[in-house]
Order: sequence, then C-alpha cells, then structure tokens
Amino acid sequence: MPRKSGTAQPTSPPGRKLAIGKVTSRSSRLLVAFVLRPGSRSDNVRDQLIEVLAVMPATLRRTLTWDRGSEMAKHAEITAALGTLVYFCDPASPWQRASNENANGLLRLYFRKGDDLGTIKPADALFAATEINSRPRAVLN
Repeated sequence: MPRKSGTAQPTSPPGRKLAIGKVTSRSSRLLVAFVLRPGSRSDNVRDQLIEVLAVMPATLRRTLTWDRGSEMAKHAEITAALGTLVYFCDPASPWQRASNENANGLLRLYFRKGDDLGTIKPADALFAATEINSRPRAVLN
C-alpha cells in the first residue's frame, strides 16, 4: 500500500535495524520481498534466502547475483544448501544488476528510502511484491 506524503511514521526501538530483502528473477521479473529479521545480518540473510529460494522452482534459483555487502558473508552456505551459485558484482557497478535496481525503484513506491522500516510487517512486503508482480511490464510484452 503506497504511503501518502505527510503522514507521520512511528520510530523503531533504538538499535533495531530492519531491512527489506528481495529476490528478482532476471527472466520472469518475479519479485519476492521479505522483511529481514533483526539480529546478525549475515545469519539472517543466509537463513531467509534459503527459505525463500527453497520454495522457488529450481530454474529460477540457479544463480544469485549480489553486491559486495557483508550480509552475504555466508554465501557458501546458501550454495551448499540449495546448489544456487552466488556471484558478486564489481564494486560501484549497479548496471550489473539492472533487474534488482528496477525492483528497488518499484519497492520505493511502497517503502521510501529513509523511512523507518521498524514498522513494516512481513504482510506489508508480501502485499507490495504481489502488487508489483501483477503489474504489466513492457519488458514482458
């Protein structure tokens, strides 16, 4: 649900940093968005990516391309669990992940950059992804 400008957003408790994780299929443009659980970022990213990718068809999870953030420190464990090969982009090269950058822009219609994500619930991320996935896309005709 897109947010209206000018609405007050409650703040999250101090020290609680949340983020929205996402996986985008380069061929189908399927977007899966989820709220990362608080705690160790690399452990949570590993665990939640394994959960998300495990339910996807194997053809949609053959490879995963990521930026060079420390949240992917346990990428070898994702590969071991699912057989999904993890590749990393060159530094400061967002064009190597164009589908991801496009998905970021679409998600920002629902969750603005700088917004307090402490109030976001998993259902909010699911709603946004469902809305985005049901939009017509020129790239898919």
